[in-house]
Amino acid sequence: MEILVNPDDGTRGSNSLEQYVESVIIDTIGRFSDRITQVEVHVQDTNARKGGDRDKRCAMEARVSGLRPIAVTHLAPQLVEAIEGAAHKLEHVLERALARIDETAGQGPPEADVTTVERPQMLDERRDSGHKH
Repeated sequence: MEILVNPDDGTRGSNSLEQYVESVIIDTIGRFSDRITQVEVHVQDTNARKGGDRDKRCAMEARVSGLRPIAVTHLAPQLVEAIEGAAHKLEHVLERALARIDETAGQGPPEADVTTVERPQMLDERRDSGHKH
């Protein structure tokens, strides 16, 4: 699973932000890493250091094999809260989406398909036993 962190100018600064984002992602959705090819993270200070109730924004997009990209966004007063909130939202969406895929993957063919496969075998058995059609 590749993790790309894209901070804006207001949140850019150090590798510690990237390391923190990566650790949060691994902790929350790491169990899906074999099914996720990439997670792209955008962090933004929407008011550029002016402050505000929910001026920190984190958007995460996960690319999962067999699905369209899954994206979530979380706003919070602190960047750490925005990152963690987005990661938890992404975790819940991934759980639901992957559970649906797993449920449908385990289903067998419809009954009509099974009977069409069995019918030729029944005809062969009748022919072998001497029944006329």
